[in-house]
Amino acid sequence: MKEKFYITTPIYYTNASPHLGHLYTTVLADVLARHSRQNIKEQNVFFLTGTDEHGAKNVKAAEKAGKNIKEFIDENVAKFQELWQKLDISNDDFIRTSDQKKHWPTVQFLWKKLEEAGDIYKGNYPGLYCVGCEAFITKKDLVDGKCRDHDQKPELIEEENYFFRLSKYTKKIEPLIKNNELRIIPETRKNEILALLKEGLEDVSFSRPAKDISWGISVPGDASQTIYVWADALSNYLSALGYGTADNEKFKKFWPADLHIVGKDIFRFHAAIWPAMLLSAKLPLPKAILVHGFITAGGKKMSKTLGNVVDPFDLVEEQGAEAVRFYLAKAISPFEDGDFTEEKFKKIYNGDLANGLGNFVSRVAAMIAQYFNGIISKPDDSILAKVPFLHSFKSLAHLDNQTNEKVEGFSIPYTIENLIRPEYEKLMEGFELHSALNLVWQFLAELDKYVQDYQPFKLIKTDQEKTQAVLWSLAFGAVSVAWLIKPFLPETGDKILKIFGVPSTDNPPAGGWQEFKITLPKESLFPRKD
Repeated sequence: MKEKFYITTPIYYTNASPHLGHLYTTVLADVLARHSRQNIKEQNVFFLTGTDEHGAKNVKAAEKAGKNIKEFIDENVAKFQELWQKLDISNDDFIRTSDQKKHWPTVQFLWKKLEEAGDIYKGNYPGLYCVGCEAFITKKDLVDGKCRDHDQKPELIEEENYFFRLSKYTKKIEPLIKNNELRIIPETRKNEILALLKEGLEDVSFSRPAKDISWGISVPGDASQTIYVWADALSNYLSALGYGTADNEKFKKFWPADLHIVGKDIFRFHAAIWPAMLLSAKLPLPKAILVHGFITAGGKKMSKTLGNVVDPFDLVEEQGAEAVRFYLAKAISPFEDGDFTEEKFKKIYNGDLANGLGNFVSRVAAMIAQYFNGIISKPDDSILAKVPFLHSFKSLAHLDNQTNEKVEGFSIPYTIENLIRPEYEKLMEGFELHSALNLVWQFLAELDKYVQDYQPFKLIKTDQEKTQAVLWSLAFGAVSVAWLIKPFLPETGDKILKIFGVPSTDNPPAGGWQEFKITLPKESLFPRKD
């Protein structure tokens, strides 16, 4: 079992309001952080997100808006924080690169470490600079003379900058990634960065003239230069922990990072520049980098021109935070590009949430309330054996010792403990969040089938003992589902636990729950949307 878990999102540019891509990354991180808190001591999980507030792109956006840069940045930062609150994001800290007390000391301390290693030098740099990337790029990165990610022509810039000896670390990073000491997920991204490393890395600019970019952190000992975005931004993973300061207890406890989650547009910086910086400073590397794709709208890249941009605030307001979290986690694989349409959203909402989870919970709770006055206890095992769970999970089929025939009837608690939970944990450890939810909903479908197999609404007329066994089993299944979905749908998970009288503060007890006390909800968990 893990002793600690340090997970991060990228810090998001504040040149505009948050978009659906920001939402996706942050929900993924939140799900994994919540899942880790269920499995290890909560105080041993540290979930970091934040904002990248320096750089030319932010300055130009502020100028275009006709606002003071700090005022402009503060307004956009507040939007990110508001959205994360609406989505019940459970981050432990929110780092801002404009925080002179918390972030700047670490950046300058790390810079000095790189200098001490002989990896910072001054030189003239002529190159193509993409404002959208906040990076110098090469001709091979262009498509028809434009940046492939931002569809704009780069500026030709020649200036005196400080450089970082990235080329020195090519051969040191390559085996670490190849041997999964620094794990890159998925494999396609691992192969991509290995191909880049095989070509060899070039030294990179780590500063810009202060006369051109004054909004940022000065190079230690040279106020004529401003520390360039990646040397500033990537350091946030350390500054949030107090690296290089007297208050460094979190750094001692949580570094190295267990997982960085990033979009595919910035993963090269995280898989090449960041490891090189850490090696130069003689710091341990992060354990893993999860690289996700982009979200399209109706199969097309979101753009204001096409009019297909999804506003996350509007989406959460119209559909509800829990439903949005569910769609992003279940409908989109973390390893590929995903798509969003209103039609797909409505189909998943009605099928999986309203007709699926919501309907199942309300039916089971209503039957227990009606037939057993809202209180149902575990019956004897001999009674439970009369109503086996005839599921279709073939890996739980065993041979009967006497007849040598396959037997697939086990109790619901046994099925959960021996198949569902182990498989779920395996998928979550592999960051296959969509597959983990698919497993839970497959189990829900089997629970629905269990209702049809035994028809407790008819069985109650002839056999109360067996009806008790059926409904107690179904309640156990519902509460187990609540625990499995709590990382994804924290509010819904707690609501289900409350309906069945189970505390939401503790992990499931050894041996499971023995009794359920029903409190019928005033409204359905997910009202159907027409």
